[in-house]
Amino acid sequence: MAVTVEEIGTVRSFNRFYTGVIGVLGEGLVQTPYSLTEAWVIFELAQEADTEVLALRRALGLDPGYLSRMLARFEADGLVERERAAGDGRRRIVRLTPRGREVFGMLDERSVADIRGMLDGLPDGDRRRLLAAMRSIHEVLGDRPRAGGLVLRPLRQGDLGWVVERNGALYDEECGWDRTYEALVAEVVADYVRDHDPERENAWIAEAGGVRVGGVFCVRRDDDVAQLRLLHVEPDTRGMGVGAALVGECVRFAADAGYSEIMLWTTALQRPAHRVYERAGFTLEEEEPPVERFGDVVHGQVWRRKL
Repeated sequence: MAVTVEEIGTVRSFNRFYTGVIGVLGEGLVQTPYSLTEAWVIFELAQEADTEVLALRRALGLDPGYLSRMLARFEADGLVERERAAGDGRRRIVRLTPRGREVFGMLDERSVADIRGMLDGLPDGDRRRLLAAMRSIHEVLGDRPRAGGLVLRPLRQGDLGWVVERNGALYDEECGWDRTYEALVAEVVADYVRDHDPERENAWIAEAGGVRVGGVFCVRRDDDVAQLRLLHVEPDTRGMGVGAALVGECVRFAADAGYSEIMLWTTALQRPAHRVYERAGFTLEEEEPPVERFGDVVHGQVWRRKL
């Protein structure tokens, strides 16, 4: 799909707004004589005792002449020292002086204070939304979330609505199911809240980098059998082990709660989920005849595992 003029305008408007928020459009970054780029260079140099100039230029994507002039100014101000690398006169090494370290400390302290002031002024809900949006921008335009950052947590306010919304949207996009499926999910969630037994039922949200990426419910089917319900994993984080972690937590809880078996209902369409269930010890026990459901022809399946 082609990028629209409106979309370009949205990005440009956000850029202008946010650079104003962080002080880039003022006299200097965080009320100092240093521009954003100059502060960026100082922050980067502070991470190592010695830094190769070529590596610094490549890491920050700066023009060689621009960086050279900046380092010359820093050297004249007593912030850095430059020298040729031992054994290779073609390589140049740069390091912060004690004075440069003092400037870095000042920049870092003021930056932290400004950010703390901005976040302290926000209600808890708005702060969570802001940080989640920032993480999302980072993930989309930069690094992808890694499995090492995966966290499973209990439900919080707002999670139940998110589960209904995301299940409805994903099954529409990926299976073409209509709103009757979303209505079913809403019924399952409502039943969980209405008849909840905390000793024998639980639910988890998976987060990566503080962003919700999946969820699952473990509910009572009868005294001996637990049921795994509403497993979903966001498309961008599939392959990170999110589904395996959620299913594993569900199985562990069911065993600890005293059930002798855990089961789940799915369809023949969900082949990636089938592999997760198989690895968790589930076996396909029953295949239902096709029926018209959710605006589609659905081939239901029942999977079980002894505990």
